[in-house]
Amino acid sequence: MRRPFAVLAAALLVGAFAVPASADENDGFTIKDPRITESSGLAASRQHPGIYWTHNDSDDGAYLYAVDSATGETVATVTMTGVGSPRDVEAISIGPGNELWVGDIGDNLGGTWPYVWIYRLPEPKQLRDQTIKATQYVVKYSDGARDAESLVVHPKTGRVYIVDKKEEGGHLYEGPAELSPSGTNVFKPIAPVDNLQATDATISPNGQKLVIRSYFGAYAYDWNGGDIKKTDRLRVPFLGQGESVTYTADGTKLMYGAEGSRSSVEPQDAPEGGGGSGSKSPSGSGSSLSDGGDDSGGGNIKRGALIVAVACAVVFGVRRVFRKG
Repeated sequence: MRRPFAVLAAALLVGAFAVPASADENDGFTIKDPRITESSGLAASRQHPGIYWTHNDSDDGAYLYAVDSATGETVATVTMTGVGSPRDVEAISIGPGNELWVGDIGDNLGGTWPYVWIYRLPEPKQLRDQTIKATQYVVKYSDGARDAESLVVHPKTGRVYIVDKKEEGGHLYEGPAELSPSGTNVFKPIAPVDNLQATDATISPNGQKLVIRSYFGAYAYDWNGGDIKKTDRLRVPFLGQGESVTYTADGTKLMYGAEGSRSSVEPQDAPEGGGGSGSKSPSGSGSSLSDGGDDSGGGNIKRGALIVAVACAVVFGVRRVFRKG
């Protein structure tokens, strides 16, 4: 996936500007598998406690990795068959019946693919390296092609949703009640998602909360039957290029991930209403918009903007030195 220059520059200064560690970060882990260099999606297993499914971005193949959060080690690699050659896998979600849904929905050309794909397969009951046949669905958008990195499956209804990556004028898209493997599945916009360049999303285990993250921040929404209502600006640990988020299986935490070799996955308390014991206190999720919270992007987004500015200044300064030389 093509990355904005500013984001790549910001990643150079992660060590200097990282968010201070909190007590909850003992529950985080580092993905140790050297094959996983572009972890772009994250999903907490419900039948295997402590296991998180992830995948690389593009140019990796049809592989899914089960990572044990206790050790950071990969305990199973699933090779999907029946899906052709994935182009830009950006998201993974777990639906009813412990089914894995994989979103091959990225578009490095900014929204020019005539269609994208979604894959569905059963989560294996035994964690070992194996090959599993997946069902492939062809997806189009009713209002034209677009780039997207966020796919969620409602845990109660099994309906599939996509959030596009358009910063201004983005939307939550709803798929048909049942996807067809033999035809084209048209996704339609049902709710606006503005001022957020979405890199991943997750729905709470009880189906009542939606969380959408960007590179530097995240927001929580009441699901409200798909007519989403923004409720909270969430505190997000700065890990570099922020790419993924998932609710834990019990709904008490949000786990945030990033790209890169040996990338970290770090927890924050989940917002209230997700089925867990999340809190809006300063040690938890963030600020409530209804309580006067600023809806302009939040502290982490501002911190990210500062980091980008400093990184760009450093890079451009170095370039000037070399040019003068």
